[in-house]
Amino acid sequence: MHGHPDTEGGADRGGLRNTQRLAAPAPEPDAVLPVRPGKPVAPRPVVRPVEAPDEVAGTPCPACGTPNPPGRRFCRRCAAPLKPEAKPAPLPWWRTVWPLRRRVRASSGRGVRFLVILAVLVALCAAGLFLLPAGRALFEDTRDKLSKTKPVTPVSIRASAEVPGHPAKNTTDGVSNHYWGAPAAGASVTYTFQEPFRLVDMIITNGASKSPEAYADQGRALRMDLEVTTRDGERHHKQLSLSDKPGPQTIPTAFSDVTTIRLSLNSPAGLDRGHHLALAEVEFFARS
Repeated sequence: MHGHPDTEGGADRGGLRNTQRLAAPAPEPDAVLPVRPGKPVAPRPVVRPVEAPDEVAGTPCPACGTPNPPGRRFCRRCAAPLKPEAKPAPLPWWRTVWPLRRRVRASSGRGVRFLVILAVLVALCAAGLFLLPAGRALFEDTRDKLSKTKPVTPVSIRASAEVPGHPAKNTTDGVSNHYWGAPAAGASVTYTFQEPFRLVDMIITNGASKSPEAYADQGRALRMDLEVTTRDGERHHKQLSLSDKPGPQTIPTAFSDVTTIRLSLNSPAGLDRGHHLALAEVEFFARS
């Protein structure tokens, strides 16, 4: 038994439509559009409930005035001590000067103590250097040791006696084999300088020459009496002891404002018959 043709054909067409509907392509997704950046939003303030202050009866804080219950040591609001200890009064400055090893507190005259000690030391140094002769001498000697020296040449040389051919000017000619010949002990030679100077030391080459072979050809003075005259006319004396050996010998002197120097020959050695005293060279050095 066959069905109705329209019925069969309608069923076929319906199935075809259903198949076509199922096979239809999916719609395309929407395109992504640009988005503006978001604006920052400030957070809303949080409102906190204010605690009602406690009604406390007690001693107020010396720092903030908040009352605190009895028995507290520190303020319940600012933590300041409720009973601060009293600071000791600063020492007067005169009690901080002596003894020097006293321990001082702040604001107790430390600066004044330092100034007083410094002033005392300066006053003592000034008194020692300018009022006492020993202090002045120590000051000048220190300068002599720290300063350099320079040679000084006399402008005039005069001897009390001379051996012919050996004048006193030979003692400053810079040649050690030329000498001043004195006929006997006690003879002297005087050196005069153009300007006063600080005589730091002298170098004396005794005998006829610094050469060992010619040193003993004539007599030598083993002691010389030094007389120094200063600018104010004051005279200073010093005995110079020399070694009986050839070569230069340095003699420290340390005289200020020297204008004239006289050397007298004494304590002769090797002064046999036919010999005389010989002094080869005398050099003077000033503080530069």
